[in-house]
Amino acid sequence: MTETPIRLGVIGLGVMGRRTFAQAVKHPDFEVTFLADANPEVEDAIQGEFPDIPVLPATEFPDHVDAIYIATPPSWHAPYALQALEQGIAVFCEKPLAVDLAEGRAMAAAGGVTAVNFPLSDTNGTLYLEKAIPEAGRLLGVDVRMTFPQWPRPFQAPAAWVGERAEGGFIREVFSHFAYLTDHLVGPISAERATVDYPASGSEVAARGLLRAGEVPVQVTGYANVAAPEHYEWTLWGSKRSFRLTNWAQLSTSDGGPWTPVEVSGDGTGAETTRLSRFAQAIRGLRPANLADFADALRVQEVVEAFYA
Repeated sequence: MTETPIRLGVIGLGVMGRRTFAQAVKHPDFEVTFLADANPEVEDAIQGEFPDIPVLPATEFPDHVDAIYIATPPSWHAPYALQALEQGIAVFCEKPLAVDLAEGRAMAAAGGVTAVNFPLSDTNGTLYLEKAIPEAGRLLGVDVRMTFPQWPRPFQAPAAWVGERAEGGFIREVFSHFAYLTDHLVGPISAERATVDYPASGSEVAARGLLRAGEVPVQVTGYANVAAPEHYEWTLWGSKRSFRLTNWAQLSTSDGGPWTPVEVSGDGTGAETTRLSRFAQAIRGLRPANLADFADALRVQEVVEAFYA
């Protein structure tokens, strides 16, 4: 029996919004019933490309919508999400959950069906690690290291807010993914101490933090506009075996010897389409694994905003 498609509205058509919309418009679980963006030129362009999908003001949700996907700058996540949840509309949101902690807490407390787009929730590497972590023995620590020769990165240039202090920065935009991964695999994440360094203008150029995932220490370092290649490294140190995830998808392991590449396979690919499928399951009454909700994202937000406090 074929399920009735879920009527989805898309709010925000920047880089991530267009990427997820491109998957949603052809996804068997969804029917995109409206689009919205704050930029009239973007709205005109999308209307010309998809004339059968109405472009509507994001401030008024039509009757023909069951769920919304929010890909606006972070300060707009809470207004749209809270309005939707109050009307019984499910919400799929980009990270970070919010930049204001009171708004993030209100979003997590609102109830309803919620999801947040953390790609590391369902990559093949994550699915492998879920099963392999018992091999690590006693968990001794996690290290997260990031370098960026340019921030914002070139593909983010149209979104000026990514390079500004109020809503942007690599801790919010990139570290939040690894904070979620640590929370998901190791234990509930919290901050002990964390700081950032700012240039004369713009978002942070250096960050360091000592966090906890349950009882496991988590050390974070990051640098932007530095003479080094763009690089991401998440390492889980174990007494028997350690694991390292490099540049999102390259997984390796060590038992005390050299790092050895791990070939991974599985159903999850870390693509927007797989998370849309899980979001559809949640709307239909299931609680799918490997899908972050607002409660998960709030723990990440609490840690992320500790850097900026």
